[in-house]
Amino acid sequence: MTRLRMATVLAGAAALAVAAACFSDHAPTAPVVNADCNVAPGATPDGNAVVQIRNFAFLPATVQVKSGGTVTWINCEVAGTPSHTTHNDAGVWSSGLLAPGQGFTHTFAAAGSFPYHCEPHPFMTGGVTVQ
Repeated sequence: MTRLRMATVLAGAAALAVAAACFSDHAPTAPVVNADCNVAPGATPDGNAVVQIRNFAFLPATVQVKSGGTVTWINCEVAGTPSHTTHNDAGVWSSGLLAPGQGFTHTFAAAGSFPYHCEPHPFMTGGVTVQ
């Protein structure tokens, strides 16, 4: 196969992958690769929140946001550590597996309490309170 033909095939495959991601059921809350573990956990100045996943724990374990706010979970484990998830106990959201360095954001449209856990490590638990 010529280099031009190979480049065309690869570009087409990449475009198809992007299009599929745009129409995925999880598109609004899809994982963000290479999340920044230097962001401090907890509430942010804009009223949203960041939760770090470190040492097989959610830090902080509970956060509070206003309705319409977001929570971003960032896997800050060292490379080679097993992947984690953030999965709401009632099935409102599920991040899928997050490898070290990956993140996941969910927007909370309604007030309430939202307990969550890590599916592979159920001892890892946390909660989001939305006002």
